[in-house]
Amino acid sequence: MAVLDQPQDVREGESLDASAVASFLEENIDGFSGSIEIQQFPSGFSNLTYLITGGGRELVLRRPPFGKKAATAHDMGREYRILSALHPVFPYCPRPLAYTEDESIIGAPFYVMERIKGIILRRKLPDGLSLSPTDATALCRNMVDLLCRLHGLDYKAIGLENFGKPQGYVHRQVNGWARRFRDAKTPDVPDFEEVISWLGKNQPADTPFPCIIHNDYKFDNLVLHPENPLDIIGILDWEMTTLGDPLMDLGCSLAYWVNRDDPDEMQLLVMQPTHLEGMMTRKQIVDLYTEISGRDSKNMDFYYAFGIFRLAVIAQQIYYRYYHGQTKDKRFASLGFGVALFEKAAMRVMEGSGAI
Repeated sequence: MAVLDQPQDVREGESLDASAVASFLEENIDGFSGSIEIQQFPSGFSNLTYLITGGGRELVLRRPPFGKKAATAHDMGREYRILSALHPVFPYCPRPLAYTEDESIIGAPFYVMERIKGIILRRKLPDGLSLSPTDATALCRNMVDLLCRLHGLDYKAIGLENFGKPQGYVHRQVNGWARRFRDAKTPDVPDFEEVISWLGKNQPADTPFPCIIHNDYKFDNLVLHPENPLDIIGILDWEMTTLGDPLMDLGCSLAYWVNRDDPDEMQLLVMQPTHLEGMMTRKQIVDLYTEISGRDSKNMDFYYAFGIFRLAVIAQQIYYRYYHGQTKDKRFASLGFGVALFEKAAMRVMEGSGAI
């Protein structure tokens, strides 16, 4: 059996009050009682995720990061409500159990959900897991198929019609992420102004078929079955879920996708095992998405370039906290270098040399 995703000791400066959390769980989750143990999942660069063990159960707690945060980001209540609406019709979501805005408990709003226990792929395959080229291709197909299933949900029928404004979505995203980058810029990274200008001039019209979009759909947000790692049993990290253009969702996924034959500079951006033999290329992913969904995938260079820019902004927002000493997580030290690489990747797309 491949190694399951495992938590570690809580990082310095990110501990929780175990007694306060245990009291909250006893008051809000039927049948829960007793002391708890808290560990932290080490991956992820945004909201913090903890494993709560106690009462014969394993639960997951999500809270915002410490330090400066974007004004509209890390809305725990919104994420909880999205999961509550989605889980009954799309059980790949974790089942939400409890939410509170009472910051006196751990210093921030948070929610608790059931743990989906399985394998999560990161930059390297976990010890004990291997994927043949055939397996890698099959996993890619399953990944794209599941994204199409999400995009095919009737968001009005499940009560999510007010969780986004599809009209003008692309325009707002370009302007909003440009503003976020400028707000979080540090003096040691590129200014991205040429990229921002190109995105503004090349954005497509509103999609006639808006849908629920995950907005961070990638391998390390997918949970694979412990006994069959080609079977996707869960999708994590719904904090940026909204209603919008499905190709924006696909473009943001492609931003994480490094092909085996990409330039050496691109290989430095590998964050998931998309470069393994048998993994589909970005173009193959787009072609498969088009085939399954029936959607027109024109203008993918724009969507891909935007995905790269958005990823640069996310990295920069996190790097800002590290740069100003608001977090001691040493993983963040090199993010400024990564931001510069993202600018070069986006420029290649704009120039036609780094297209899908």
